[in-house]
Amino acid sequence: MDNKVFVTCAVTGSGDTASKHPNLPKTPEQIANASIEAAKAGAAIAHIHVREEDGTPSRRLELYKEVVDRIRSSGTDVILNLTTGMGGDLDIGQGNNPLEFGPMTDMANVMERIANVEQFLPEICTLDAGTLNFGDSSVITVNTPNDLRKAAKKLKDIKVKPEIEAFDLGNMWFGSQLYKEGLLSDPPMFQMCLGIPWGAPATTLAIQAMKDIMPKEGVWSGFAISKNEMPFVAQTVLLGGNPRVGLEDNLYLSKGKLATNAQLVEKAIRIVDELGYSIMTPSETREKLKLVKHK
Repeated sequence: MDNKVFVTCAVTGSGDTASKHPNLPKTPEQIANASIEAAKAGAAIAHIHVREEDGTPSRRLELYKEVVDRIRSSGTDVILNLTTGMGGDLDIGQGNNPLEFGPMTDMANVMERIANVEQFLPEICTLDAGTLNFGDSSVITVNTPNDLRKAAKKLKDIKVKPEIEAFDLGNMWFGSQLYKEGLLSDPPMFQMCLGIPWGAPATTLAIQAMKDIMPKEGVWSGFAISKNEMPFVAQTVLLGGNPRVGLEDNLYLSKGKLATNAQLVEKAIRIVDELGYSIMTPSETREKLKLVKHK
């Protein structure tokens, strides 16, 4: 499978994008349908967040249940990848007392943050591997080493593969440490997340630096946000990784033209084809990543 890659589609995310795209998937039905359409377009993996009907990000388990049930009952062969990133936002107080946390704070116990995974057993879930200045504001995303170890141990016990989200070099370093400690099953899976202020920039050197400290057994995907999404499909493939696209990362098919998730997948696959690579099916991807299909 050296000349084959798998495509991940991140269908909605949790960013402030609902007001920028009138057809961003928001309801469980829309998110499920977008995942199914992305799979039919060629994506092997659907990466899933949930939102309230008004588009605000959510952690409600009943929303995850509806999305997962709809996808599974459709008979569509796609690997489910649920986020565990929600519940780690700390809005540092801007007055005299930094402990007077702001309105963007959303903090939950680490086991609550992976409750969606424990209950609905996707094949993959994300695991953000460090604390980060996430965006240009007063909010930091908190993921401590102790919490990450607890989550990784539980995920290994329930046989769900964590996709280590590396937003910066230290995230990759710690994800590699989790593997050294025996908390990640073979092969460890990594996602290089580029261009999010203030993590790793969208550059070839950033990818190479992450690759250099990734375990040799690792399988990796990569993406860059906004206008860099499609150029980094090519860059990721040429450097030995697997591309991710989707409305979580970029809203446009071309300048001024809003996209659907399926259209972004189709465009990514055209790029992959032009580079002389071919696309892995969900079945081939499960085999490569040694995933456990629970339901």
